[in-house]
Amino acid sequence: MARLLSIVRDGPPAFVVGGTIRDLLLGLDPLDLDVVVDGPVNGIVQALGQPLRAHGQFETATVMLGELRCDLARSRSETYARPGALPQVRPAPIEEDLLRRDFTVNAIALSISGGRTGELVSAPRALDDLGHGRLRVLHRLSFRDDPTRLLRMVRYATRLQFAVDAGTYALASDAVAIAALRTVAAPRVGAELRLLAAEPDPVAALAALAPYGLDAAIELGFGLDGREPAAGALALLGRSGDRGALALAVASLEIDEADRAQLLDGLGFDARRRELIAEIARSGPLLAPRLRRARAASSIAAAVARAPVEAVALAGALGAGDNARRWIDQLRLVTLSIGGADLIAAGVPGGPAIGAGLRAALAAKLDGRVGDRAGELAEALRAARAWPDRADG
Repeated sequence: MARLLSIVRDGPPAFVVGGTIRDLLLGLDPLDLDVVVDGPVNGIVQALGQPLRAHGQFETATVMLGELRCDLARSRSETYARPGALPQVRPAPIEEDLLRRDFTVNAIALSISGGRTGELVSAPRALDDLGHGRLRVLHRLSFRDDPTRLLRMVRYATRLQFAVDAGTYALASDAVAIAALRTVAAPRVGAELRLLAAEPDPVAALAALAPYGLDAAIELGFGLDGREPAAGALALLGRSGDRGALALAVASLEIDEADRAQLLDGLGFDARRRELIAEIARSGPLLAPRLRRARAASSIAAAVARAPVEAVALAGALGAGDNARRWIDQLRLVTLSIGGADLIAAGVPGGPAIGAGLRAALAAKLDGRVGDRAGELAEALRAARAWPDRADG
């Protein structure tokens, strides 16, 4: 902030706005920094360094201030040519800029330069709504102008534990009833869905779509009618993997594989995330009965095979809880002290025999039959040298 303040001090009026001020007033740590400038932003952006991205049409840019992401924009008003379209913008003072925002609690700004430094500026009812933990849109067409605000409403309500104002709830219900989300480009909906999945409790965030019918508005069959098994799977996963991908996979279990792939592609998910979500949804339910039947540690490992840890967590929530927890917390962390080079040095030719030997050594270590490097190597060599006979059999 010291660097930013030194740069904006002699420029056009600048304000910290939106979620940054909302969270500070709530005593929370802001996730990032939003700055609005009542004038051109290019000079400030250049002084701060190379931006991560910039959009000349909207006079916005994103830069890094140490480890904090800073989004800069010129203060503006917006009009929408049609529902769901990107806005048409024109420069406007901060008071008008606040009125274009999604909810009153985000329509608060703190001046950080010029003669207004330290002044708090807010839209009508903004501070009162913040004090009472209430989400309210700023005008009746808010959800029709930008239907992605429906998903943001759910995200804020879940994270901040705010109530949705009765009038705003009615407007949201009306927007869902006329399929307002369909007027928005699918990747914009996907961006909001990814933010929901990135929340500290993605299950609660995705489950909160249901009361508004927003889950079905995204895709028929999508959603979390109840918080199980998603909550159970997340509890098993802990911080071991991609919690958002796991929650999204459970939310899409009722959608067939081809439709799920088409949905995720249309929503703008990258290939890696699409494949992970698809693999969790596909292998988690199949893994559950195999994992439940496993007894020895090596049998648990064999059942899991190459399944991602998120799929193991889902299998655990579907009835294989004890073995899933054992794998996630203990068994997957077991590694060998030897490698393929050790077997080659001992005279084993390269090829499938190396893998067979290492797998056998790991199974023996998991089951407690070997306890040191020498034991691992002996077990690996025994299995590797027997490999041709096993293969012929």
